[in-house]
Amino acid sequence: MEPESARFIGAAVAILAGALGTGWAQSRIGAAGAGAVAERPEISNQILIFLALPETMIILGFVVAAMILLL
Repeated sequence: MEPESARFIGAAVAILAGALGTGWAQSRIGAAGAGAVAERPEISNQILIFLALPETMIILGFVVAAMILLL
């Protein structure tokens, strides 16, 4: 395998791992958050924050992929 193609595969794996991790985390948080908001509607703002936190995983995956491709 050529070094150039290995860089592209590495960047794709970085994005893929971040996206899978984000999806898995948000599915768990979303289900639990829906139940929690049904019982206590006043915590809906906290649940929205908890849903936004896993997004950092895909952002970091994108940053790693950009570093792999640009460096």
